[in-house]
Amino acid sequence: MKQLILVVWLLLLSACVDPRGAGSVAARSEFSEAGQLSDSAFAGLVERLSEPGGYFDTDNLISNEMSYLHVRGTLEGMGLSGGAYIGVGPDQNFSYIAQIRPRIAFLIDIRRDNLLQHLMFKSLFSLSRTRIEYLCRLFARPVPDDWEDWDERGVQQLIDYIDMTPVDPENVEIGLAGVADKAGRLGIRLAQEDLETIRSFHYAFIRAGLGLRFSSHGRSPRAYYPTYRELLLETDLTGRQASYLASEGAFQFVKSLQERNLIVPVVGDLAGDHALVSIGEVIAERGEQVSAFYTSNVEFYLMRGGGFDRFMNNVAQLPIDAGSVIIRSYFGRNFGYVHPQSVPGYYSVQLLQTLESLVSDYEAGGYRSYLDLVTRSSLEVR
Repeated sequence: MKQLILVVWLLLLSACVDPRGAGSVAARSEFSEAGQLSDSAFAGLVERLSEPGGYFDTDNLISNEMSYLHVRGTLEGMGLSGGAYIGVGPDQNFSYIAQIRPRIAFLIDIRRDNLLQHLMFKSLFSLSRTRIEYLCRLFARPVPDDWEDWDERGVQQLIDYIDMTPVDPENVEIGLAGVADKAGRLGIRLAQEDLETIRSFHYAFIRAGLGLRFSSHGRSPRAYYPTYRELLLETDLTGRQASYLASEGAFQFVKSLQERNLIVPVVGDLAGDHALVSIGEVIAERGEQVSAFYTSNVEFYLMRGGGFDRFMNNVAQLPIDAGSVIIRSYFGRNFGYVHPQSVPGYYSVQLLQTLESLVSDYEAGGYRSYLDLVTRSSLEVR
């Protein structure tokens, strides 16, 4: 009897010693033996990781970074693959995911609208068998009868089909309703207002077509912001088209992650006290390291708003190794400084730095300014 009491007492003590014990077991059990998530587990993980939403003054339906693929060659040369991917913003993430081929991805953004847009994308992936069907559903065009024969066609041919095929007004409402209905059945609790927001995002793509541009609230689109057409046709620095819609294989890889619920949208502030740290805990519990962390130019806003130190504290807690990188964007005209890695004709510059050097440089004295951040310890992008 005394031995039984001792065993029970030791079990209770071990639970008290590790206050995260129960939570860690719960997090691990969310994933099946195959490493994927059920719909209910996916919805629960999104809710558990997310923070209350915040405000940012752009619609961010598409990227404004025409240079977003310029890092492809360097990432390939580094042999970067697998692991866990973290990124901000809309579907430019899918192109990084298609190249790096992580085992799980987390898309974190301070705007709840970004989560809703990713539910729209997730629904479109689920409803679409191929790239051409995906684009047709996104832009409310009829799917070609020979859709099965489009696998080997280039992205220019897909774009030509969308450009030359008019929207069928009778199918617009059917398409909008189908995507919103699919999003509403993903398990995440959505209010009617959320579903209307998803419909409005989808309709923005239909209305503008491939000419859709990034826009800021209260300001007209800038002439140097690329259209969605231009983003899909963009290349790396060797001239290779490399968006997630440039090849059927790239699209199908992203689709496979979506179908296994392994692209997880999260509402969170990179400098917040919960979302990013919790994402790191889930990655560590899966035995993974961060392969790439795409931050766009969020670090600029964090420095300006006084949140950069909190962000770096969160980054320092992520599971990383020597190959983990941060992908950032620099908009030089805002500062009057032309970055050495700027490419003529491009407003934005894509930069790479290892996460280890970012953390070690910060711990050794920090960064004096945003320019100091984007010019120190950058890997050569080629």
